[in-house]
Amino acid sequence: MNPVTIHDHECGIGEIPGTHTHDHGEAGQRVDLATTLAGVTLPNPVLTASGCSAAGRELAPFMDVSDLGAVVTKSVMLRPRSGRATPRMAETPSGMLNSIGLQGPGIDAFLEHDLPWLAERGARAVVSIAGGTVEEFAELARRLVGVPALVLLEVNISCPNVASRGQVFACDPLAAADVVRAVKAEANGVPVFAKLSPDVTDIVAIAQSCVDAGADGLSMINTLLGMLIDTETMRPVLAGVTGGLSGPAIRPVAVRCVWQVHAALPDVPILGMGGILTGLDALQFLLAGASAVSVGTAVFHDPSAPTRVLSELRAELTRRGVRRLSDVVGAAHREPQR
Repeated sequence: MNPVTIHDHECGIGEIPGTHTHDHGEAGQRVDLATTLAGVTLPNPVLTASGCSAAGRELAPFMDVSDLGAVVTKSVMLRPRSGRATPRMAETPSGMLNSIGLQGPGIDAFLEHDLPWLAERGARAVVSIAGGTVEEFAELARRLVGVPALVLLEVNISCPNVASRGQVFACDPLAAADVVRAVKAEANGVPVFAKLSPDVTDIVAIAQSCVDAGADGLSMINTLLGMLIDTETMRPVLAGVTGGLSGPAIRPVAVRCVWQVHAALPDVPILGMGGILTGLDALQFLLAGASAVSVGTAVFHDPSAPTRVLSELRAELTRRGVRRLSDVVGAAHREPQR
């Protein structure tokens, strides 16, 4: 399959309340890009997104992975998994569908090969974990305690719950809370972020349930469920019929979700994601309430996208006279200064 081509147009974002929009240039005041997620301080707010670059090794020819805030790994499961049948990826207008099925080598290979590679390069790792039962999530957290490079656990609760006829954990407040509570009990102080699905009626209710169960933060959003039909064969394009929609097409949904959850839970750190292509896209998420962002689908057509987004974000904040990244987090919720 050819690399995904994403067509998107961005307009500039207006003046941030409390800042000035004149150009400071590279020689002017440098913005402090450091951000903190549940007590973990990262040098900057740009991370990779789970599932788009494995454990970061694929990006090494294009960047120093330690330059990123952190590398979010592909979701790891207890046992090796071959994933779904092909075809399992398809291009859509301004995005893509994937139905990979959590393919991966399992936790043993991950601990032997992937985390040591990240640690050797001085990268910070946010390890995404996935399971079909609450017990599998707990066991993965237990296996990851004390491993090198790990700074956060991201709990991918958008997995089907085997014990509940395949219902997705993230679509049920009680099931989501059960997973978060079990992982938190095994995490031994490592912050736990719950990754939320947008395919719910009330994402704030799911977020609140996860936080009440002990989640230290929230990753949002995961892909939206979508489908593509081939009008020549008159059959679904993906072998698995449905897949996760990602890319710029979902950005407005993602920004809305971040906005709603930050408004309801302003003290809960959010890692925002969903269609980020540029520094201005990242800035939208920060203004909505995210303290950091993940860049995912963009790497399929631009493997340097995370570092480019970081550079663009730095330039946009500098141009606006922003001195600290924290000054813009949630700024769109504040009343404009008069």
